[in-house]
Amino acid sequence: MQSSLNRKKLTIPAVGLVLAMLLGACAPLSAIAQLPFFDNAESENETITQAQPVQEADEQQPENSGNAASVAALQGTLRDIYDQVNPSVVNIQVTSPVNLQDFPGLPGNGDDLQLPNQSALGSGFVWDKEGYIVTNNHVVEDASNIRVVFSNGREYSAELIGADPDSDLAVIKADVPSTELFPITMGDSEILKVGDLSIAIGNPFGLDGTMTVGIISALGRSLSVENGTATGYYSIPDIIQTDAAINPGNSGGVLLNAAGQVIGVTTAIESTDGSNSGIGFAVPAAIVNNVVPELIQTGVYAHSWLGLSGGTLQADIAEAMDLERDQRGILVASVVEDGPAGQAGLLGSTQDYTYEGAQVQIGGDIITAIDGRETETFDDLVSYLASDTRPGQEITLDILRDGKAQQVNVVLGSRPGKEQANSPATSAFSSGQTYLGITGGSLVPEIATAMDLPEDQTGVLVVAVAVNSPAEDAGLLGSTQSVTISGQDIQIGGDVITAINDTEIDGIQALRQELANYQPEEIITLTILRDGEEMQVEVTLAAKP
Repeated sequence: MQSSLNRKKLTIPAVGLVLAMLLGACAPLSAIAQLPFFDNAESENETITQAQPVQEADEQQPENSGNAASVAALQGTLRDIYDQVNPSVVNIQVTSPVNLQDFPGLPGNGDDLQLPNQSALGSGFVWDKEGYIVTNNHVVEDASNIRVVFSNGREYSAELIGADPDSDLAVIKADVPSTELFPITMGDSEILKVGDLSIAIGNPFGLDGTMTVGIISALGRSLSVENGTATGYYSIPDIIQTDAAINPGNSGGVLLNAAGQVIGVTTAIESTDGSNSGIGFAVPAAIVNNVVPELIQTGVYAHSWLGLSGGTLQADIAEAMDLERDQRGILVASVVEDGPAGQAGLLGSTQDYTYEGAQVQIGGDIITAIDGRETETFDDLVSYLASDTRPGQEITLDILRDGKAQQVNVVLGSRPGKEQANSPATSAFSSGQTYLGITGGSLVPEIATAMDLPEDQTGVLVVAVAVNSPAEDAGLLGSTQSVTISGQDIQIGGDVITAINDTEIDGIQALRQELANYQPEEIITLTILRDGEEMQVEVTLAAKP
């Protein structure tokens, strides 16, 4: 979407909340006048006319009573939805270290200064009875402390389980009695129509349990992911646009349909000043349903990766390439040499062309369909890759090359991202009150192969071992070799944990769940692979630091 407005994420610094409250207290009348339900108070400006005689009951217009009944029914529905959903929505309070890059005027590198932590507020919702809570990645990114507050006022500490910056989704977990957890019902975002009712519940400006109502304003928007990688920048497809009021603090909250089901996670707004302007965006439930289970299981989400950049074919460019002006498709601008598209032989653009006053590259392959589905815009391609494919899957592209139609088969890869050490899947390992003291990640086929292990080998690869930790005392070894996999630098070669006592460990989530069954000072036996050889190591667990 082309716009000169600023798209804002919706977390709110806690300090800003206090200031907003103080400023709001100085001007209560103007603040009230801006509330949405005052916009329709037209009677205040109408000319007063002579009162009309009251009609007899049998003379009253039936449509008036019908309208009143419809309004009453809608109000009843909204009240029921709020009562049902609000207990599932939480207020998220995060603390994170101050980024010295935000203070470029500091002398030296700032190492000799003690800067305070910064706080921010967001929203989230209960996923299941295990205590998993879904929110936006930007709400909890780099958080050193996470707390969740439920609608009943009870507050709990939470830990980051997994995060995916490329869909701006994250999963945290709080140790909450199951009787206090009310999992939310997910809806179908793929059947939405513009004009459908939309309901947002979250914590704008820290005002917990706030519900606003609007409609679906548009579908199929895309949001750019702020943090690019070495292979380019990406976008989140199929974004829902709504005019339900969304403000800072709503991030990670829910967007509901008329049945009270989640159709999206409120994520961003289009605004000049960072507050509601009637244009809000939500990550659709279809993406949430794909990403969240994998974040719970492995801590990360593997996006399908084609390895090319391009854009929607424009009429002037089509004509410049000796094609019909009404030709539709995606012009390939460039191809990552060792990426899936490059390995399959797709060709990028090499000819210079001036389009709307700018130099662009043309002449590359034009993708007209993927697996038999027509692709008229670049968003069509991104949407299909996100919703209908997984890494390792083979797809068939219909392309035009020098005006001639042909097909190319491509085996999709995993989208490269930040180095593994920055992934939530490789956070320092503790579970509940028990501390092991490693950094690690779920073993995936590409890493297993690089370590000369069977491709289907599972477990947790130890990347690093914390000093003076139970893992160090037991002699566990971290990774020391650096390899490049799908354009990503990864540390490998460390021990691979495959079991605790007699329980198989096939990944991060399994390790986390099994550690939660033990107490500090208990001794466990880890089965590990070291240089391909299986061995057992006894570890005395410690209390969480």
